[in-house]
Amino acid sequence: MQRQRWMALVFALLLAGAVGLLVYSARPKVQEELLGQPDAGAPVVSDAGVDDDGGAGGSGGGSGEQPTTPGGEIGSDAGTLLLSGETAPALPSDAPKRVRFGVILVQYRGAQGALPTTRSREAALELARTLAAEAKQDFKATVAKGDKGSTEDLGLMPRGILEPAPEYELFSLPKGGVSGPVDTPRGYWIIRRID
Repeated sequence: MQRQRWMALVFALLLAGAVGLLVYSARPKVQEELLGQPDAGAPVVSDAGVDDDGGAGGSGGGSGEQPTTPGGEIGSDAGTLLLSGETAPALPSDAPKRVRFGVILVQYRGAQGALPTTRSREAALELARTLAAEAKQDFKATVAKGDKGSTEDLGLMPRGILEPAPEYELFSLPKGGVSGPVDTPRGYWIIRRID
């Protein structure tokens, strides 16, 4: 009788371990689908920047369009710089380790997952600024005006997953706070920290 109990316990532990392994191995795929990140490789980073009025800065030329690689991938600092053109500062040591958040996505031509017919980067920034002002009043209603991928609650995000600029904006927001537009490789984000 004792041996049967031990065998049942060992079987239950093996079954729980197998289920845990399946859930854990599916996690990166779920994050990829939610964040729109590609399967492999990181975006190519150039020295082109964006100034706070949406124009191109650095050596990116005057069009404001983000340069792309020959394969059509974004080749810029999307996600590494704030809209002011400054590098995102390091998070303070007392910043939360993970937060729950929602996002409004405004895509532009050349962003990950965007169609070639998507709006220009300048038009996207103008729309993102308008939506950010509306989102500060009613985030839930404004989510419906964003592009596919916008959601009121994207779930929990641990630190160290996002690019520096969206991570800084997200983890610096107070609970219930809404950011202005943040450039990411996926397009402009307007972020609301839920918890």
